Amino acid sequence: MKKHLNTLFVTTQGAYLAKEGETVAVKVDQEIRLRIPVHTLGGIVCFGQVSCSPFLMGFCAERDVGISFLSEHGRFLARVQGPVSGNVLLRREQYRKADDPVFSAGMAKAALTGKIANCRTVLQRALRDHPEKLDRDKVEHAAKRLNRCLELLHAEESLDGVRGFEGDAAHTYFSVFDELIVSQKKSFSFQERNRRPPLDNVNCLLSFLYTMVMHDVRSALESVGLDPAVGFLHRDRPGRPGLALDLMEEFRPFLADRLALSLINLRQVQHKGFKKAESGAVLMNDDTRKEVLTAYQKRKQEEIFHPFIEEKVTVGLLFHTQALLMARYLRGDLDGYPPFIWK
Repeated sequence: MKKHLNTLFVTTQGAYLAKEGETVAVKVDQEIRLRIPVHTLGGIVCFGQVSCSPFLMGFCAERDVGISFLSEHGRFLARVQGPVSGNVLLRREQYRKADDPVFSAGMAKAALTGKIANCRTVLQRALRDHPEKLDRDKVEHAAKRLNRCLELLHAEESLDGVRGFEGDAAHTYFSVFDELIVSQKKSFSFQERNRRPPLDNVNCLLSFLYTMVMHDVRSALESVGLDPAVGFLHRDRPGRPGLALDLMEEFRPFLADRLALSLINLRQVQHKGFKKAESGAVLMNDDTRKEVLTAYQKRKQEEIFHPFIEEKVTVGLLFHTQALLMARYLRGDLDGYPPFIWK
């Protein structure tokens, strides 16, 4: 199993990253604020006006450490990555099977089975943890609808039909998401999912966390030799990481949504940490962004029992574990792809 590696998030504006021996040095105003050995890193994420030396980019590419560049407010801009690792035969098999509508529908069903099952568990956990603070009947009804959606999804054969169930499940889940927010209701009310740009505090937080999950999922796929651009549920579109979006589905509710709810309900983020721009977009300030990133990293260090491999792994290793299982399925070593289903 791959060693658990951390992500370095650089949010200080004007920071400069350089190579010093076998370490990554972070400089601010010509002063070195941090040195990190490269072998302890799985990736680097730079927010806003953060630059890197060409020598560091080459060094990280050789060590399989991806560098992602985001806007100051978390919008993905670009990524620097070394040569794709893994066997070219695996990628050729991925491309062939992505052209097979029957196989694609099967992979899409697997991804959505994980997503919908994990959405249902989010609702069930909320019913268990906060039975007196939410509309119990409403949330229970939504959980039952998600369960029915899983049953119907199992019998669906077409890719378009699978996508239809995805839409129904998402509508059901987000229709009760506001019930799961049991603290700071005035500042963190949720009406519907919106993005590009997010129009309220909750959507801003969700979008930011989804970006972090995407970074880790994409890195995991590249590390096992899969092409993150060629997916099964999410079809080819220039600039879209289709396979990363596929694999990300099962992690959205379990990791991003649950973390967003915890941050709000435990008052780790507050209304003063968000502001609305003239365009209507809601943005996080720097302190809140750091609080979210710290919580995300801590969550990745927690251990969880993986039901398929029957081992305890850190949450941060789940991305790599699922990427490996997907690669094994595409090679023909497994009879099917087992999505991560949270119990």
